[in-house]
This record gives sequence, C-alpha cells and structure tokens, in this order.
Amino acid sequence: MARDMSQIKAKAVEKIDPVWDRICREAEELARAEPGLGGFVYSAVLAHDSFEDALAHRLAQRLGNADLGADAVVKAFQDALQAEPEIGFAARADMIATFDRDPACHRYIDPLLYFKGYQALQTYRMAHRLWHMGRKDFAYYLQSRSSMISTLDIHPAAQIGKGIMIDHGHDIVIGETCVIEDNVSMMQGVTLGGTGKEVGDRHPKIRYGVLIGAGAKILGNIEIGHCSRVAACSVVLHDVPPNRTVAGVPAKIVGFAGCVEPARAMDHQVETAEPVVGESELG
Repeated sequence: MARDMSQIKAKAVEKIDPVWDRICREAEELARAEPGLGGFVYSAVLAHDSFEDALAHRLAQRLGNADLGADAVVKAFQDALQAEPEIGFAARADMIATFDRDPACHRYIDPLLYFKGYQALQTYRMAHRLWHMGRKDFAYYLQSRSSMISTLDIHPAAQIGKGIMIDHGHDIVIGETCVIEDNVSMMQGVTLGGTGKEVGDRHPKIRYGVLIGAGAKILGNIEIGHCSRVAACSVVLHDVPPNRTVAGVPAKIVGFAGCVEPARAMDHQVETAEPVVGESELG
C-alpha cells in the first residue's frame, strides 16, 4: 500500500511539475551511481518538496559565509519567491534552455548542482525581487557575494527575461539599466556596460533570440535587434538591426543572422553569413 501511494504521488508530481520530477529522478540515479555523493545529493535535492525550495537552499549553500549564514539567505530567497512566484518558472525555463543549447549539459540536474552561470543568474533573480521590495542592501550583498564566487557581476536592477543560457559563466558583467529579453544566449567574457560616467539609462537592450559570442563588449544605451548575432570579441557601440550578424572592433554588419533563432542554434561561424547590401556600417 505504501509503495502504491508513493507511485501515485510520483505520478502526480510528474504531471504537475515535470521539471522537478525529472530532477528528482536524476538525483536518485546519481546517488546510486556515486554513493559517496549521496549526502550532497540528498541535501541539495531529495530533502526538498519543491524545485523552488531546492533552488533556494542550493544557492544559499553557495552564497552563505561567515558574514551571512546560509539560513539568512534562504529566508530572503523565500521572501522573494513568495513575492514573485514567477521566479520559479523563469528558473525552469533557464534550465531547459541550458539543457537544450549547451552540449556539455546532459541532465536537468547539472545546472542546479554545478553550473555557476545558471546559479549566478538565479541569484540575480532573487536579488532583483528583493531590490524592488526595497531591500537594496541585501540585493547588493547578493550581487557582491555572487560576483566573488562566480565571476559574474549582474546588477540586481537589470531586467532579464526567461529562457536565458549563460555558457561557462565566467567574467560576465551586466549593468544596472541593461535589458535582456527572453531566449538570449551568451558566452563567457561578455560585457553589457556603459561608456563612461553618464547616469540614467546607459546600458544595452538585448532583444529576444540574440546570440552573444565569447568576449563581446556591447557598450552604451544601444539596441541589439531580435535574433541577431554578435561575433566573439566584437565591440558594439551602435544599434544593430534585427536578424543581422555583426563582428569586429568596432563592430560592423557582416551578414544576416544565418538562422531563425541564433540563440538556440548556437552557430558562431560568422563566415557563413550572407552579405547585406548597404548595411555594413553601424550608427
């Protein structure tokens, strides 16, 4: 009877929350394959009743230190999740995006346990809600602590959509007034920054479906049009039209985007782009 009830509960969870159900199944498989990691897997995943609870505790274990314990971080994250339940949906979308676009991600559980780009992004989501709840110092603390342990510096006031994939998650800066729409992918070393000491709205606007290559620098209050590609190590200082590929220092248009959804295709081969007559210059 107990086994029957357990199976009924498992099926109910799978129907209601297939992402969490899959993570739990992967956690059980991991624990069986690596008994030495059993305690870690249990405390990170299997001890929790929901994806949101597991996420909050996993992030808190990473962020807590002598200055601020993990329990205090968990409590703040619970406050954020209660105020904005959509955080959980965005975190699931980011996980699916990572699994879909990163060939090094073989399970849903991988970003939750190991990927610092995913973890820093979810820390930002919690800090963003706390920022708008008036708890700016706590949000700043989370930004500082996350930057220290992950080398991703995401201002809590930035606006970031869902379905975001940050590959490798190293040496990334996202400024205060930056806007990133849904389904964007970016590689390591990306800077979405300002151009000087100006105040106000001073950071890039990245529209949906954009792919940003490794080491790219996009500076100023400019717009990268939807489904465009920014080649690796480019420096972009002016608006980019939709569905284009830009490359170089300073960046110029070198062709069309090459596909409908660059962020999902993850194709960085700029030389395959078709030329765009009369659009080589930006600005």
